[in-house]
Amino acid sequence: MAVLKPFKGIRPKKELVKSIACRPYDVLDEKEARIETKGDPNSFYHVIKPEIDFPDDFDHYSPEIYKKGKENFERMFRDGVFFQDGKDCYYIYAQTMDGRKQYGIVGCAAVDDYINGVIKKHELTRPDKEEDRKNHVRVSGLNYEPVFFAYRQVHKLDELVSHITTSAPEYDFVSDDGIGHQFWIVNNDSDINIITEEFAKLKNTYVADGHHRTAAAALVGKERRDKNPNHTGKEEYNFFLAVHFPDNQLKIMDYNRVIKDLNGLSAAQLIEKLKENFTIEDKGTEEYRPAALHEFSMYLEGKWYKLNAKAGTYNDSDPIGVLDVTILSDKVLTPLLNIVDLRKDKRIDFVGGLRGLGELKRRVDNGEMKVAFALYPVTMKQLMDIADNDLIMPPKVTWFEPKLRSGLVLHSLD
Repeated sequence: MAVLKPFKGIRPKKELVKSIACRPYDVLDEKEARIETKGDPNSFYHVIKPEIDFPDDFDHYSPEIYKKGKENFERMFRDGVFFQDGKDCYYIYAQTMDGRKQYGIVGCAAVDDYINGVIKKHELTRPDKEEDRKNHVRVSGLNYEPVFFAYRQVHKLDELVSHITTSAPEYDFVSDDGIGHQFWIVNNDSDINIITEEFAKLKNTYVADGHHRTAAAALVGKERRDKNPNHTGKEEYNFFLAVHFPDNQLKIMDYNRVIKDLNGLSAAQLIEKLKENFTIEDKGTEEYRPAALHEFSMYLEGKWYKLNAKAGTYNDSDPIGVLDVTILSDKVLTPLLNIVDLRKDKRIDFVGGLRGLGELKRRVDNGEMKVAFALYPVTMKQLMDIADNDLIMPPKVTWFEPKLRSGLVLHSLD
């Protein structure tokens, strides 16, 4: 059963929270992050992405990078920008985007749950990215950023969150990208007990976004455990920071593909070959977005096409075979365009749904890419089915929005 634990959160002063909070470390590169900090020494990018304080050519994985992140946070804590709550609490973090609101419960997940498979994963991690995040945790002794988890909806938790959020939030601001952020402190013992007890009834929780941060947090906790001859299991390093959202409130956006060339085919030849597995409809120059599972849109030589996968090209009873990314890889990318390894092939790139179909059109029209494919978004049910079967999704399938803000609350391993 799942473990969730309250903790003494380290949080920013209310009047500074908007300038401190930032998107996760991997959403922007260091040049974009420098621009976004706008010279603000308290932006949390100085902690989670401290390479912005070094020259462009500085090694991002140098020990100096991790030490700088720790120094930047310690300066902020020393200056009173951050403080620590005096008792173990849960927190509620609400995000509003395009009129849609999602409420997450902030607490500490258990390292054992990650190791034992109670926390379900659906992506592979890259060792270099995992090691980078582990070094941040090792050097700082903190979980700087929460990971984004999902759980199957629990009505009793919905009711409790609804009750708690009728009061005024501790933090309430709209970030520069138009997303609303609200944050409540749950310090009532009765409420804390309900949350802990209801999570203990859950068979599983699910990593939605942040597989590298999850792995890093859990594995550093295990490292500390292995080095401690007096380990009891109660130490803070046995737990790591996560925001848990009910599955029915989450939305996965489309994650689309752009390809540099047609593998020696002409546009007409590609279309002719696609007809073997798809029915094709010319949609003209107006943007066309897939409207259902097993429907794709293709942008090629200034025109949009609707592609419907024919029966037999997919397996709706198989958690992987039902995915449109599987159809696209098996019937188009590999046999027609000779793109076999999505993680390594430089001829393909991926465009998150937040950027819109216009980004696909732009990259083809400017000659950078030759063809674009837009996909119908994966559902939470599909994600959970894959995770429940201990399967791994193909690369670049899920794009969650809005992203969690980093810097709203931290967890100390000490």
